[in-house]
Amino acid sequence: MNELRADRLQVMLSPEELAAVDNFRFKHRMPTRAAAVRELLKFGLAAAGVDAAAGVKSSSFGVFGRGPQGHTQADSEGGTED
Repeated sequence: MNELRADRLQVMLSPEELAAVDNFRFKHRMPTRAAAVRELLKFGLAAAGVDAAAGVKSSSFGVFGRGPQGHTQADSEGGTED
């Protein structure tokens, strides 16, 4: 696995969520929490029917559509985007 991982994603978890990630990690003998989270994301995307193959743009997975200037609806409404 020599994939380029140039982007960092920070996620805040509750103690229960972190325990669930750690339980999954240890049950499946994964080397790191990051590896466990990547695997869980892959499972979740597959279960949701999302094809996260290479070449698919991240904007295809957004909750809000893009406006004429390329910003999200949340931005134009004064909201924040996570």
